[in-house]
Amino acid sequence: MAHEAQHRNIARLLRPESIVFIGGDSLELPIDSCRRIGFEGEMWVVNPHREQIAGLACFHSLDDLPAAPDAAFVAVNAALTAGVLRHLNRIGAGSAVCYAAGFAELGEEGRALQRELIEASGEMAVLGPNCYGLLNYLDGAALWADTHGGQRQSEGVAVISQSGNISLSLTMAERSVPLGQLIAVGNQAVLGPGDFIEPLLHDPRIKAIGLYMEGLDDVETFSRAAVAALKKGVPLVVLKAGRSAVSTRIAASHTASLAGEDLLYDALFERLGILRVPSLTAFMETLKMLALHGPLAGGRLGALTCSGGDAALLADLADREGLTLPRLGEAQREEIRKYVTRITTIENPLDYNTAIWGRRDELEGCFAAVMEAEVDATVLVLDYARAGLPGAEDWDIAIEGLIGASEKTGRFGVVAATFPELLPERVRERLIAAGLVPLQGLDEAVIALGAAHRYHCRRAEILDHGPVERLRLPAARRPAGATETLDEQRSKQILARHGLPLAPGRVAAIDELAAAAGELGFPLVLKALGSDLMHKTEAGGVALDLRGEAALMAAARSMQGLGERFLLEHMVEGALAEVIVGVKNDPQLGLALVIGAGGILTDLVADAARLLLPCDRAALAAAFSSLKVARLIEGYRGRPAGDLPALLDAVQAIADYALAERGRLVELDVNPILVLPQGQGVVAVDAVIRLANK
Repeated sequence: MAHEAQHRNIARLLRPESIVFIGGDSLELPIDSCRRIGFEGEMWVVNPHREQIAGLACFHSLDDLPAAPDAAFVAVNAALTAGVLRHLNRIGAGSAVCYAAGFAELGEEGRALQRELIEASGEMAVLGPNCYGLLNYLDGAALWADTHGGQRQSEGVAVISQSGNISLSLTMAERSVPLGQLIAVGNQAVLGPGDFIEPLLHDPRIKAIGLYMEGLDDVETFSRAAVAALKKGVPLVVLKAGRSAVSTRIAASHTASLAGEDLLYDALFERLGILRVPSLTAFMETLKMLALHGPLAGGRLGALTCSGGDAALLADLADREGLTLPRLGEAQREEIRKYVTRITTIENPLDYNTAIWGRRDELEGCFAAVMEAEVDATVLVLDYARAGLPGAEDWDIAIEGLIGASEKTGRFGVVAATFPELLPERVRERLIAAGLVPLQGLDEAVIALGAAHRYHCRRAEILDHGPVERLRLPAARRPAGATETLDEQRSKQILARHGLPLAPGRVAAIDELAAAAGELGFPLVLKALGSDLMHKTEAGGVALDLRGEAALMAAARSMQGLGERFLLEHMVEGALAEVIVGVKNDPQLGLALVIGAGGILTDLVADAARLLLPCDRAALAAAFSSLKVARLIEGYRGRPAGDLPALLDAVQAIADYALAERGRLVELDVNPILVLPQGQGVVAVDAVIRLANK
């Protein structure tokens, strides 16, 4: 987590007025890049053996510089990098980009070098090592080790990436995304993605921030920065790799299986109002939409196509993304009839067919009629013909018709090409100049529109619910040392002290069971006790609905090989639903709560919701209401309603225990909790806790 001095120095890195380049021939590219994109500050070069590099005279030592630089591009080998950083620190430099590889990514020797680099950084803002660096297209600063394809911008988006090559590719993409800042974080030895978000928020030219990530090392800083972005109204868009990792790390408990590393990131993004997109192309189109238009207040689309196929595809995609295509009003229908043939079906999406193709006034009138309907954005689906083919001017006429309709109505319009390559750059530039948004790829276009609308709705929901600071997360604490698995009785008694309701029960040896049964009364449940019995049912360690002493003792004898002690409990009858509640201590994100369908349904339906802790009761209730099992508790098909308040109390009790033991808790599983009819409460039937030894 960056401290105050580092925050000031991050600002110097992001918007430097002076840059020193340290190294040899590899400096020519970044120096030339600064010139190409118009850097107007001071540029110096330090090399003790050269007279000039890229036309700049070389200083032989950092001590010879005329002033302390805001930023340094350090392109020396890994063994020399820490020494250069120490020297930069001594002269008061603000920041450095460390280009060299050969650090923590290469094993113990490299990790030692990285520790030395961290120590040498002091209060400087250090990016890398093992990174391409930073491109500031807003101010013309290129602390960047390779070629790149971007150009100067007056405003736009920032992208923070954990992949250098993906960063490079983003600059080359022919997408008309106004890329303002690009930061490739490399090894994140000193600063990670979260450290850059808040400083970027202070620049009013940044309209949205995109993040390509593979994981987080500092969820506390990231969540604090995401909260600041929510307050400021700057959308965060994330493309996270690693969905397939869900199935590769399954632990012994149901909770670990249901949690899933990548699914917890979904919970993080939902909590913080962050938009997650499925692909690089969707990432770019969503950032474009947010940069050029901003969030979309409503989710109603008007759609214009000249093909029934395009109309059908668009309708399906809109439905998937939670967008609607409202029916046209009679006034719009009457207006549209002036421009289309008698055989045209006047619906939304509107297939205006080709009868008015190439006729600007008719196209503008038709388009304007749809724009004036009760819609929040109007999408014209249009694929340009290949360059050089006859009749290409007709496509331009359609574009001008939409621009004219937008100007006439004051309504927002989008052009979406079904194939990304079929919307030429000159057309994209014309649309952007007219205040419309060119989106490339029909799937990606609708994802971008849906994301812009979801951001508006989710942010409003979060802000309406209370102070957004409640969403910040504490630093993850990875429990250290050997772990201990507590048996069912110990686990349940611990949770009971925090308020979890249990059935009456006794722990007894086999010769004590009859007396215990007399105290509790039949019917009973008998379970073998043992810390290694994670799945007692499969091991034959559970007997239900025992209604007499003979049945009880027969069950006990069949379990004797599983342990010497037994748990005897009164059997709870009349449950309306079974729910699993678990907590996993994730090494990156901290405590994660899982709620889902319990009992035998846990593995069959995988009906689960995930929340990061701490969270409030409203968040618990919302998560539970998203589950299929919630229908049973609400009163399914005339059945009585379950005791939802008691269930939420029980979940809160489990969460409270987890937070109290967050330094030791590895995971816990309560499965199932039986939900009884309204007013009768809930009962936890089974539990297991795994703790790290102190």
